[in-house]
Amino acid sequence: MIKHTLPEIEWHDGVYVARDLLSGGTKSRYIWQLYQRANEIVYASSAEGGAQVALAATAQRWGKRATVFGPARATPHPRQLEVQRLGGKFIGVKPGYLNVVQARAREYAECNGALLAPFGMAVPNATDVIAETAQALKIRPDVVWCAAGSGTLARGLRKAWPGAEFHAVQVGAPVDLPGAEIHVYPKPYAYVVPADACPFDACGNYERKCWSMLKAWGETRYKRALVLMWSPMNGPKA
Repeated sequence: MIKHTLPEIEWHDGVYVARDLLSGGTKSRYIWQLYQRANEIVYASSAEGGAQVALAATAQRWGKRATVFGPARATPHPRQLEVQRLGGKFIGVKPGYLNVVQARAREYAECNGALLAPFGMAVPNATDVIAETAQALKIRPDVVWCAAGSGTLARGLRKAWPGAEFHAVQVGAPVDLPGAEIHVYPKPYAYVVPADACPFDACGNYERKCWSMLKAWGETRYKRALVLMWSPMNGPKA
């Protein structure tokens, strides 16, 4: 495991927030190992996904190549633009259905001798690295909240703090998280929560949704508990 600066713990409105300010966020802490197997990593992403940014940031850090396939948009999502700002290659796909994007990415990887990264960057020891990072913070929360896309982050945090009450906000497809209470966000995945709804810089498709549900659901429930929310990366740069 490569040693990185730990996430910063901030206090916002009665909640501890672990903000991972590493370029590319929490996923960057473990996807570097993919570059031990290939010089070019290919990833199929939703327009809003954070893994694409983590891949591009990791490639930039290691002097490698990152190729991201995603839905082609008339106005690209800020995270798609961030991939390119970090030096990654972005290839837009029409129609932008995830299964079509994945097929195009798979075909490209096979034809170019590149490595296709797994969905959600669920590399073999991802949850172990997340757990080690969380445990290194020297904080023992009673209650943990996070947004859940692929569920990799949530599984790692569960491993770090198995005794905590655990809540995951499902922002897209259903996730299987034994031992966690799943809160399904009531609006579509593509819906962006306004920036002023969250007191720290976070993604409107993921962490702002988690924050809004945490505050709505837990406002009257947590009196003396130490509540922590994990924010795996900053919001996309416009």
